[in-house]
Amino acid sequence: MHDSEVDADLPDEELREDGPVMPDLAIPEKGVTLAAISVRTTADADLVEILVRLRTAGAEVVTVNSFPATKGEPGVTRVFDVELRDLDATLAADIARGVPGVHEAEARPTLGQIFGKRVIVIGGGAQVSQVTLGAVTESDRHNLRGERISVDTIALVGEHNIANAVRAVADLPRAHILVLAGSIMGGEITRAVLELKETGIPVISLNMVGSVVDVVDLVVSDPVQAGTMAVMAIADTARFSLDRQRGRRL
Repeated sequence: MHDSEVDADLPDEELREDGPVMPDLAIPEKGVTLAAISVRTTADADLVEILVRLRTAGAEVVTVNSFPATKGEPGVTRVFDVELRDLDATLAADIARGVPGVHEAEARPTLGQIFGKRVIVIGGGAQVSQVTLGAVTESDRHNLRGERISVDTIALVGEHNIANAVRAVADLPRAHILVLAGSIMGGEITRAVLELKETGIPVISLNMVGSVVDVVDLVVSDPVQAGTMAVMAIADTARFSLDRQRGRRL
């Protein structure tokens, strides 16, 4: 794709002293305050109490991730990453620090602000690698213009394994498009694609044997070009419209 097909203007962003604030693409509603905090705790900390205090302050808790502490602070055993709506991150961190057992709480960008929209690539290893080549190369051009687009892949074998992965894309945070990269896909995979499309996530596939090509939004023969077009389909800085190409084989 040529630069003439891409808008040079960056999307509208809120500005602050240290630069633009990227939108959180996992929670795209306008006018919603988004926040994330990292809470480092001792074994005495009660996660439920942290969440209750945040909720009492008016926050809607969106996600909670828990993992072992790795920085070696004395007594710190767990780290909780909490993403919120409707509460400022600095205030949320102050509230969390007041809970017994909390060693430190600090504001951080949300994962949506850091990693943005996700392109998911599923299929055979050789085809997946070529689709990824196109997707990563194209996402780099758009990310230089202010986008945040990341690429996630998994090489799988077997109809049911691939079908399960396709269905699971609907539950992946920030997943915006799926590319199926393989030589033959049909049966249960086709049914999974139809279910996924009902959630609003578009699907591109390589030109392959099987019924999948009859139900996806776009069929692209060249794997590198398939990855390129997947990124352009979800990029705000591109003029490519998947709706205008739907049902075509390229």
